[in-house]
Amino acid sequence: MKTDDFEAYLDHLASALAHADRVSGLKDYCTGLMLPLQRKSVEPLAAQIDPLHVSARHQSLLHFVGQSAWSDEALLDRVLAWVQPQMERGEPEWFWVIDDTGTPKKGKHSVGVARQYCGQVGKQDNCQVAVSLSLATAVASVPIAWRLYLPQEWCDDAQRRRAAGVPIGVVLADAAYGNTCAFREALKAMELAYAVGVESSTSVWAPGTAPLPPRAYGGRGKPSTLLRRAAGHEPLSAKELALELPVPAWHKITWREGTNTMLSSRFARLRVRPAHRDYWRSDVRVEEWLLIEWPCGEKEPTKYWLSNLPSDIGMDKLVATAKMRWRIERDYEELKQELGLGHYEGRGWRGFHHHASLCIAAYGFLLGQRLRQKKVLQRAPLALPEGYRPRGAGADTTACA
Repeated sequence: MKTDDFEAYLDHLASALAHADRVSGLKDYCTGLMLPLQRKSVEPLAAQIDPLHVSARHQSLLHFVGQSAWSDEALLDRVLAWVQPQMERGEPEWFWVIDDTGTPKKGKHSVGVARQYCGQVGKQDNCQVAVSLSLATAVASVPIAWRLYLPQEWCDDAQRRRAAGVPIGVVLADAAYGNTCAFREALKAMELAYAVGVESSTSVWAPGTAPLPPRAYGGRGKPSTLLRRAAGHEPLSAKELALELPVPAWHKITWREGTNTMLSSRFARLRVRPAHRDYWRSDVRVEEWLLIEWPCGEKEPTKYWLSNLPSDIGMDKLVATAKMRWRIERDYEELKQELGLGHYEGRGWRGFHHHASLCIAAYGFLLGQRLRQKKVLQRAPLALPEGYRPRGAGADTTACA
């Protein structure tokens, strides 16, 4: 890490703090986060930065991160302004990735702490869960919003995003979010494209079917305006629909290069209409993609997505987009393991978010350095001509390799 580059980066961030007396706190805290410490809560940072005045430095940093009224949003905007131009080089596609990460937490007084599912330990535990919105490309990603319980008011204002020059992208999320119909409907209302995970029990209308129109007016009372279902005319679960598909519907798709090999699996896709409580609606929902993954060797499909991406999108492109959510898992891992994201020991709302913002600020610098110094080589998977069949192939070319 070049000291001059880091100083320039911190000076760039400092303009977000509104007061000059906060700059030293920003520089000390971010510098401490970069150090190879086992734990990166306030006290160890103070001891490393100013070993001769640990108590005074501890109080100073504690006030900066826990009480000082600087804006997390303004700081993360500065991080994005530094990193985004370097992410843009040769990258025509952008993705919005919504996800959450849990940090185990003892006690019951820290803001947001509760017994809930914690991905870090893989079970219900006492923890804090934060939701992030990350901006991602095929080569890099960075969190740009971070909150307990997802209060993302700026995400609801399309005019504000356009005025600020925020890239228009595809919203990605796992089934914890995508399974909620209201969430998908809100994305549609904001005119955002999405590819979100759903559960196998999600109800959809099979291709070519839809709910029945309202009952014909009988001449008495108020005419019915609600869509209908009937015996023998009902939606199916995504899993039921997947299990009915014939073998030729499944295709082996490769979407990116993994650590040791190219990643591939079997996928099928269908144009369906989401059916969630449409008997309370008067208009039929538009068709969208149901994407299904059934890896070789599994007894049944393992993942499902709904997406409102264009009807003419290619299969390879649809799969690659849905699978882009994996990238932010690397962000979480580095933020926690290298920069002490989960080490904050305060209990308050402001301190929780300030610490996370400063960790993301430090991460933004490292990401910018990585993108600057390393010329990223994108390697497209080799593809055979459409319809190609090797000599001697049997009739079933969709079977597992």
